[in-house]
This record gives sequence, structure tokens and C-alpha cells, in this order.
Amino acid sequence: MNIVKPSTIAGVMELLPEEQAVFDRMKNTIEETFKDYNFLAIDTPVIEKNEILFAKGGGETEKQIFEIASESKDMSLRFDLTVPLARYVSEHFSELNFPFKRYQIGKVYRGERNQKGRYKEFYQADIDIIGNNELSIYNDAILARVIFEAFNRIDFPNITFHINNRKLLNGFFESLEIEDSTEVLRTIDKKDKIGIEKTKALLDEIIGTKSAKRTLEFIDLDKNNSEILNDLEKLSDNELFLEGLDELKTVYEYMLKFGIDDKNINIDLSITRGLDYYTSTVYETFIDGYEAIGSVCSGGRYENLASNFSKQKLPGVGMSIGLTRLFYQLIELGLIEDKKQSQTNYLILPMEEKLNFYAIDVLNKLKAQDKKADIYLEKGKFKKKINYADKINAEYVVIIGEEEASKNEVSIKNMQTGEQVNKSIENLD
Repeated sequence: MNIVKPSTIAGVMELLPEEQAVFDRMKNTIEETFKDYNFLAIDTPVIEKNEILFAKGGGETEKQIFEIASESKDMSLRFDLTVPLARYVSEHFSELNFPFKRYQIGKVYRGERNQKGRYKEFYQADIDIIGNNELSIYNDAILARVIFEAFNRIDFPNITFHINNRKLLNGFFESLEIEDSTEVLRTIDKKDKIGIEKTKALLDEIIGTKSAKRTLEFIDLDKNNSEILNDLEKLSDNELFLEGLDELKTVYEYMLKFGIDDKNINIDLSITRGLDYYTSTVYETFIDGYEAIGSVCSGGRYENLASNFSKQKLPGVGMSIGLTRLFYQLIELGLIEDKKQSQTNYLILPMEEKLNFYAIDVLNKLKAQDKKADIYLEKGKFKKKINYADKINAEYVVIIGEEEASKNEVSIKNMQTGEQVNKSIENLD
């Protein structure tokens, strides 16, 4: 019989139990934060119809999807959680209450080129608020507050939201008589990756030297938030520009009111978010001092989430954390410790097989008291048993020998201090 060498494909993350426990704590903490702000959980299928996934046209996305090898070849693995959300809201529209506040944490799949920190399978944690026909701009600040608290709870209070508004950007380009700003926005979005010189060269080609110069000056206002807003008020009388400016000011003021400090907000006119469906507020979020790892949470407002699936107008705002990539980056930088945390407070060690039933009685009593307890029923010397307890990071071992059993007792040893005490089986707490 041939032995197949066990291995995973490139571009997936598989963790050992101790690492998995750290990841799960981070994921669960973020999920609890979403719940605390009354976001409702949904769980859409990993497999969607191709006609759903490519309703807006395939483009680059179609090159990255994993198609299911079926006879009909009409299904693929989801590449994000937003398209399934659009389908979900359209399909269940009459059964939902609006504004609909949803969260979803799940795996998505993309044919990413193999490189460090990029994954073919990865977790995303998304929150969105969807309106029916309209949605208050104040929700854009609520979303930021939820994300701010989530990062605080996973011990990253020093994050900065870089916020902007697409209406403000498009109004500015209208004032420069640039009819189609799509390529301009995509070029600006790549600025940090390709560098300022290449950005300038590309903009020169797209909109000409004069407009490129004005654009670079516009997106590079190096002032505090209040000064930028004051400068913007004097910059243009374009109607779309002023509408975007009013929304940007409102979101900024409400973020402050929701308890996000001014130092955690950066009005950044270079933030565009390359995706075409963003229509208003856009955000990217960075860990202070570690901006080089990129945005750890991003998103924005869209005018009509489900235009391809419904005649209903469903505006919304959403933010997404790429959990797998975030975890990888934080581990690489040593920003979260890969601490061994015990799954077991008490590990029960019967010294002989004939004491197993007595040991199980002790286990049942500890479980009845809601203690995290487990039992080791393998044969072996005491050293082997205590080594196992040490490896699983048990806080206490409950040692049961003949003497303890004869007295209806147990011997409890603190694995950190070495202190050992005898207790009656009826007085274990």
C-alpha cells in the first residue's frame, strides 16, 4: 500500500490546537461585539449559482473563482460575503425588518496568486446595515463605533479610521471637467502600492498634467481634520462636492459623539476604495505604527446593494475584517501572543484502573458545578500522566490514589505553584 504524503495546498491556513484557540478567541470576541450592537447573524451557503456571483459581470473576479466540478458547471464557491448578502436580502425581502443589521463570519474562496499572507481560503467578518429605499447617514458612524469597540476588545485600541466620501471626490473631478473618474479613482487607490511618481505619471496620461497636479494637491492635504474640513468648504461650489462634504462632516461629527477620539480618525482624501459600487462614505482602518501591513478593516456605503436581483432600492453601508490575513499579520509581527490557554481547569488522574469509576464520579460532580474538567484514563506511570497535564496546560490535577478513595477524598495539585491539598469529594468547590 502506497503512503500518500500528508500536505495541504498552498494558500490555506491550518493551525495547531493552541494557535486555533487564539484565533477562535479573536473571532468569538469580534462576533460578541457585533451581537452586542444588535447585529443579527446570517449564514449563507458557501456554494452559489454562477448567475448570482457574476450578475455584475465577471471581470477579474471570474478569473479568481473556484468553480464546482459538476455536470451543469453552474455553481462556484463564494468569493466574498457581499454578493451572497445581496441575494439573501432580495430573496427574503418580505420577511426582514429594515433597517436590516446583519453580520456574517465565514470562509470565502479566491484563486489568489501564491504569496506570503495571501490566501485562497480565508475568513471574513462582515457587518452591514441595509435600508429600504433610504438609510440615514448616521449609520455610517454607528458602524465605525462597532468596529472600534471590536478592536478594543481584542486589545488593539490604537487604530485609526481613514475616511473619505466618494461624492466629494466625484464632485471635485466634475469641477475639473473630468467626465469619467473611474480610472482616476482606481489609480489613486493604488497610490501607496505603486508610489507617488508612478501615480503622477498614470494620472498625467489619464487626465492631463494640469488636472493631475490639482488632483495630487487635493488628496495630499496634510492638516488636521478640522482644518481639512474648513479648507474643503472654500474649495468648490459643485453641488455633488458640497453634498459629499456635508455627509463627510456629519459622519466625522457622529463618530466623535459615539466616543471615537479625534486621534483615531483621519479625514484622508486619498482613500477611494477601488470597487465601483461605493457611492458615499468609504473607510480603511490601520493599526497605529503598523500601517505597512495595510488596512485591517475596510468598507463603505453603497446606493443599491441588490440592483441585479431586485427592483427594490436597498441602500446600505458595510465594513469587513479579513480575519485570516489579520491573524497571520499579527502573529508575524508578534502583536498577539500565541499563549497556551487551558481548555481544562481540572484534569482527573486515577492512579489505577480500579479507581476509574470513582474518578468518573468526581468528574460528574465537577461538571455539575460548571467546572471545565476532563479525565485521563490511559495506563502509565504517574510521570506520564502529570506530563500530559502539563502539556495541555491544566490548571489543577485531581490525583486519586487508593488512600484518597478510601477516605472519599481527592488530592488537588496547583500546577503553577505546586501546592497540593486534600479535599472531600463532597466539598470540591
